[in-house]
Amino acid sequence: MKVLSADEVESSMELNIRPMEPADYEEVSRLWHMIPGFAIRSIDDSREGVERFIRRNPGMSVVAEEKGSIVGSILCGHDGRRGCLYHVCVHPEHRRKGIGTGMVVHAMEALKSEGINKVSLIAFTKNDVGNAFWKRMGWTGRKDLNYYDFVLNEENIVNFVKTGEV
Repeated sequence: MKVLSADEVESSMELNIRPMEPADYEEVSRLWHMIPGFAIRSIDDSREGVERFIRRNPGMSVVAEEKGSIVGSILCGHDGRRGCLYHVCVHPEHRRKGIGTGMVVHAMEALKSEGINKVSLIAFTKNDVGNAFWKRMGWTGRKDLNYYDFVLNEENIVNFVKTGEV
């Protein structure tokens, strides 16, 4: 599969992929809330949590705008060794147009410019659309490790978006 560059995707439609800014939060949050099954944490995904993440990882997170509206977003960051993509999403009515691919390429180019050589992400096993996307993009599911979490703040609860919840 030939992966288009971010510039090639942008030039193929009225699309602008750019770094996410704190002012984008409201529109990005509305996008997250319209995607069924999307997991949102009460603290990490609050305005303050997202702004903290963007400040720590300047220029890494991206949004895709089509005709002035945000139709996709990725939270992207790194720890100096490995990059990670979070909350990769495209508005359901704008899928299959190369928007997700363009955003991923943009984020990965930003990580590469920082000297990051490996990128990981987490996709819920029930996220059929997302898992199919990552497989088409050439990402490999890991079978040689277990993923563990330890919750440091019980107040940072997870809510899963139900169909049409805004």
